[in-house]
Amino acid sequence: MSLRWDPGRYLAFADLRLRPGLELLARIAHPEPRLVYDVGCGTGALTRVMAERWPAAHVVGTDSSPAMLAEARATPSPIEWVGMDVRDWDVPDAIDVIFSNAVLHWVPDHDNVILRLFRSLSAAGTLAFQMPLSWGEPSHRLIREVLERRRLGSTTLRAHYDRRPVADAQHYGELLRGEGATVDIWETRYFQELEGDDAVLRWVEGTALRPLLDELDVAERDAFVAEYRDALAAAYPRAPSGTTIYPFARLFVVAARADRRE
Repeated sequence: MSLRWDPGRYLAFADLRLRPGLELLARIAHPEPRLVYDVGCGTGALTRVMAERWPAAHVVGTDSSPAMLAEARATPSPIEWVGMDVRDWDVPDAIDVIFSNAVLHWVPDHDNVILRLFRSLSAAGTLAFQMPLSWGEPSHRLIREVLERRRLGSTTLRAHYDRRPVADAQHYGELLRGEGATVDIWETRYFQELEGDDAVLRWVEGTALRPLLDELDVAERDAFVAEYRDALAAAYPRAPSGTTIYPFARLFVVAARADRRE
């Protein structure tokens, strides 16, 4: 599913969105990578952190969104920015670090993509990725319920939201251990404090609602948002302090090669 990303909406909660990626990056132990890829780099904030951490490396940020890449390129840096879709990527060999922050859950058959990425690592290279575990959260369950109740969108759109995008930790551990990887997997559940009116709605407008907002016409979008906003207000009541607590779980995987290629 091709999406039109809005960098402004995505960056509305930039600090909170970057935190899981920074924590994932901190668990990569490779001391001196020469070639680093940030797959699905978005606006490039984490890519620039990688370039600072590994100044001797050639760092490449890739994304399928021209708008996100334009935002990334707006800040001068030695990073190479490349437009591409990970599903169609002819992955080069001998990459030392492949990093992917909140991208692979958008790919329906991402097991094959994960294996392709891992097999492209150099000796002792590292693949690190994280994905949200949001499918069962009220914010995402309510999207499915409102779409179904109002019969909005195409069958393809409703199927997109019905699909559980991320498997459990054991699945990814077995997948990568089957390739001989040393695997570190963990989950973190953040309790994010969001400020302002309709805070959870503004959060999901930048990510989970993108397919829906792209497909529905104006009248359908207005009808959906009106009902969804009310449902979110009941599910995530605003505290007396004015903040809204939004629980947000993530799955993290760091897989390192232990072999050496001849």
